[in-house]
Amino acid sequence: MIGAIGRALLLVGVVGSLFGAIAAFSAARAKQINNPNESVARLVPRFAWLAFGAAVLAFVTMEWAMVTRDFSLAYVQKVGSTATPTLYNLAAVWSALEGSILLWVLVLAGYVVGVYHWLRRKRDDELGLWAMGVMFVVSLFFFLISFGPANPFAAGAPGVTDGPGPNPLLQNHILVMFHPPMLYLGYVGFTVPFAFAIAALITGRVGEGWLLATRRWTLVSWGFLTFGIVLGGWWSYEVLGWSGVWAWDPVENASLLPWLTGTAYIHSVLVQERRGMLRVWNLSLLVATFSLTILGTFLTRSGVLNSVHAFSESDIGPWLLTFFAVIVVVSIGLIGWRGDRLHAPGSIDSPISREGAFLANNVLLSVFAFVVLLGTVFPLVVEALQSRTIVVGEPFFDRMSIPIGIAILTIMAIAPVLPWRKASGELLSQRLLWPAIFGMVALLVSVLVGATGLAPLLTFALGGFAAGSALRQIALASRRQGWRGFVGRANGGMIVHLGVILMSVALAASNSYTHSQELDLVQGRPASFSGHTFELVDVVEETTDRSVSVKALVSIDGGQAYAPAITRFTKIGMNVGTPSVRTGLAKDIYLTLEPPVRQDSGEARIKVFIKPMILWLWVGGFMMAFGTLLALFPGRRRRRATDPVSADVPLDSNLEETAGR
Repeated sequence: MIGAIGRALLLVGVVGSLFGAIAAFSAARAKQINNPNESVARLVPRFAWLAFGAAVLAFVTMEWAMVTRDFSLAYVQKVGSTATPTLYNLAAVWSALEGSILLWVLVLAGYVVGVYHWLRRKRDDELGLWAMGVMFVVSLFFFLISFGPANPFAAGAPGVTDGPGPNPLLQNHILVMFHPPMLYLGYVGFTVPFAFAIAALITGRVGEGWLLATRRWTLVSWGFLTFGIVLGGWWSYEVLGWSGVWAWDPVENASLLPWLTGTAYIHSVLVQERRGMLRVWNLSLLVATFSLTILGTFLTRSGVLNSVHAFSESDIGPWLLTFFAVIVVVSIGLIGWRGDRLHAPGSIDSPISREGAFLANNVLLSVFAFVVLLGTVFPLVVEALQSRTIVVGEPFFDRMSIPIGIAILTIMAIAPVLPWRKASGELLSQRLLWPAIFGMVALLVSVLVGATGLAPLLTFALGGFAAGSALRQIALASRRQGWRGFVGRANGGMIVHLGVILMSVALAASNSYTHSQELDLVQGRPASFSGHTFELVDVVEETTDRSVSVKALVSIDGGQAYAPAITRFTKIGMNVGTPSVRTGLAKDIYLTLEPPVRQDSGEARIKVFIKPMILWLWVGGFMMAFGTLLALFPGRRRRRATDPVSADVPLDSNLEETAGR
């Protein structure tokens, strides 16, 4: 019965999205030929709410089936269990393919309603109607996938009364409740600016109006994706037991790709708003960002990748690849069609300018994205063409990404102090003095505490340089505007920069200076490593309905006992190691329990990792989220862009006077 209800709700969503697209496109076309049809336009919100209501009820139905352990559904049989705690049973809905697509449908339907609510005062606006139509088409595609090849409400085998539960890695940490939804809010959110970009190309209104219309939607999506990636790194650190936060896993890369192109777009769009330039760049970056979310969905949900994050083999791969191809072909065709209207009214006067820095930033982030895409997809291409398996691992990505990252830090240090149009040498030397001093101090402190190696020392020095530049801008804005100096896209962006710098420095420190050692501990015999003592207090076993866990209680420096463990999930028959971490401002002490281990032996082998500056990764991530929130609020001074074609109006090039914009 519950399966039939869920299927019916998905069908309602299909109908709502289909007729919503027809209504939106019809109303937009009528508006375009100066024959507006109000009755058709009024149908758009009704279909939006119909699809959203169907998505909400379908998701609630799935949650209800999971919580009540309704094993009549094949999906509950696959990821549900009577022994799984309620918290992880709730999260189990998005722990496998069918439920993850259902969550995607819910988030997308919510964005459709949100965009219409935002546009409701101008529902007959041609651009908004075309954008709504595009969003309905995307919604229709995902509703069809959920209704068809990824149906979560399919009937299961009769007589089943229990299941294995979700993957053990997805039921032993609270972050599983937040990391995937945050990623989805970011992934799916990029549908909004993409839809407006397509609408601008269809209508020919390729000036700056559509950019202003989607500015906050883009920031919100980017912010959610950023925070989701940070939470994913935290989850990896706390759960997987390898002491790292980023392994260049293909599925990790699938989330990084749209983040890189989205970051390039957020910077590049400032040039178009201000000077009317980089129009093709911005449209291409938006198309790339949205396309990469679809490609990432294919990589994670088609079964083509082997990864701790990826889902099992499924039938939706051809659907996603086809949709990806349609998006790319249609978008490129529209950009080519409107090529005559995309010519910029001005040009970059000097490479030593804000525009020049943003263009360089675009190039670096695009090259970075290409490197990540190449390293992720190349093994799949080789396997498809030559039937052999190759691995592109961390050495390739580290070798390629480190110089790009250092170059990006350099741009971050210089760009905030550059004026628009052109900078004189005297102006640059004046504005870069204090940031350069910050960089030298950071380098000196790094050397004094024993840091070595060219790449990490460069990162520390450039991190200090970039931090000084960002702090200078914040100080100038605060001096002129008080508390509003922290609010607005430019000022909030400087907070984001500080978060990126913190994370870069922390990653450089932890990756370069981590050291580890295996210790064979015996009760009553302390062992030493890296200036710390470790003593085995006890080995205990805990048994629950779903698992048997063996924990080694280890005292660090005679203080609190930490408990690294190995847990066997009995229904799945899988052993999962759980690290235990002592977190500090300067370093973490990260403990894992190594097999074999016996409760009554009085012995345990542990592996100790000394991890510098890990805490600052999470501080930097939260700072980026906070800066994004500040950037959503308007600054004190706002300039209205022209539409459809920007005038190349001379603007004040003094950065200090525009710091709050």
